[in-house]
Amino acid sequence: MHMLPQDQTFAFEAGDALLVVDVQNDFLPGGALGVAGGDEIVPILNVWLERAQRAGVPVFATRDWHPPGHCSFRESGGPWPVHCVAGSPGARFSSALALPPQVQVISKATEPDREAYSSFAGTDMAARLAAAGVKRLFIGGLATDYCVVETTKDALALGYAVVLLQDAMCAIDPRDGEAAVAQMLRLGAVVAPPSAAADQAAGCG
Repeated sequence: MHMLPQDQTFAFEAGDALLVVDVQNDFLPGGALGVAGGDEIVPILNVWLERAQRAGVPVFATRDWHPPGHCSFRESGGPWPVHCVAGSPGARFSSALALPPQVQVISKATEPDREAYSSFAGTDMAARLAAAGVKRLFIGGLATDYCVVETTKDALALGYAVVLLQDAMCAIDPRDGEAAVAQMLRLGAVVAPPSAAADQAAGCG
């Protein structure tokens, strides 16, 4: 297990990685499944992306990459409107998100009959993290009450230390988002203080 050191800091160091979860057009305001305030986290994520590049730590970005007729779509009996269809404009990362050229993109929920909220579900995320020698993940993105919490739960179960960028994530339902954060903290995640991010944006909510 990767335990948090007693002198925990919130600066990137060797063994760290930044994971940006599903900051795609369909999850931003105006998108097919837009999260209110989702666009407000992008400037904060960009600060962390810049810091990750300066520190030389790897950056990962996940995306829903659904085939047409995916099981999560209402037309197929799922709970959600059609969103993030592979190759569509809605599935693209936000144009305002400053992903570096060397970003490692993880596509998830790519099988028509299988949902995947977690970045680890049905992907090679764990193998990529192991190959990069990652022990601690800084996680932000969308949405707190679905893909962020499920990703964090899996990361913690796999033994990674997790730092939540709470002001760089947003929930579909604010109450569910609060419950998700509380659950992640109970499981061992820690929250980077707001002062650790630049004051370029107020964040979600």
